[in-house]
Amino acid sequence: MIRALWTAASGMRSQQLAVDTIAHNLSNVNTTGFRRSRVEMQDLKYTQVIPAGSGPTPSPLLVGQGVKPASTQRSFRMGSLQPTGGQLDFAIEGQGFFQVRLASGALAYTRDGSFKLNLDGELVTGSGYRLVVSGDGKIPAGATEISISPDGRITALAPDSSAPVEVGQVILADFPNPGGLESLGDNLFGVTGATGEVTTGAPGTGGSGRLIQGYLEMSNVEVVQEMMDLIMAQRAYELNSRALKSADEMLGLANQIRR
Repeated sequence: MIRALWTAASGMRSQQLAVDTIAHNLSNVNTTGFRRSRVEMQDLKYTQVIPAGSGPTPSPLLVGQGVKPASTQRSFRMGSLQPTGGQLDFAIEGQGFFQVRLASGALAYTRDGSFKLNLDGELVTGSGYRLVVSGDGKIPAGATEISISPDGRITALAPDSSAPVEVGQVILADFPNPGGLESLGDNLFGVTGATGEVTTGAPGTGGSGRLIQGYLEMSNVEVVQEMMDLIMAQRAYELNSRALKSADEMLGLANQIRR
């Protein structure tokens, strides 16, 4: 009965973590470039009461110890593309990540293509991190027209010029195992030892996607799926709490036995 208490408690803790993850997904349903996550679980080690083959029955007698969260699996399925008409809104149609330079000098990666211009004419994220491009990459002050081609070439029309000039080209990054990326907040991901060696290249080359100007990739969270997962996690939590209550009642009955 004591074992049942701990086993049911492990189920409640795991389902609580699942609900926490679902709530995080739902809170980011409108976050540009967000990737949903789900908790993967594993059963705990079993107590072997009777080993297999040691008795008359061919099967062992095992008692499970419960469940534990094993990992958080992130879905990199592409989100829907939403037209915005913004000159500085870019979406990646396919694989790959924008590279941005953090204040520490390290690189981070994002699918959020809602860029802005800083005082130096550089494309930056909403948090001010500079987009990594080849070339100068600086938009002339007062540029009346900014364009980006599917292969990432950025052109701008300066006020004193009759023809647009190319100022740089966006370089995308990709990984053998994007599921190993670490979420850093601010719609950014960081590399870990599980991501594999990063490969970089122009959009549309080496398997990376093309860029679309005037669109943003939205979150890949599906509200209906999250609500279904929430109901299942809630029911599983409820059932585990009943198992814990039943074990407690059985323990109480055992304590009331008198000689």
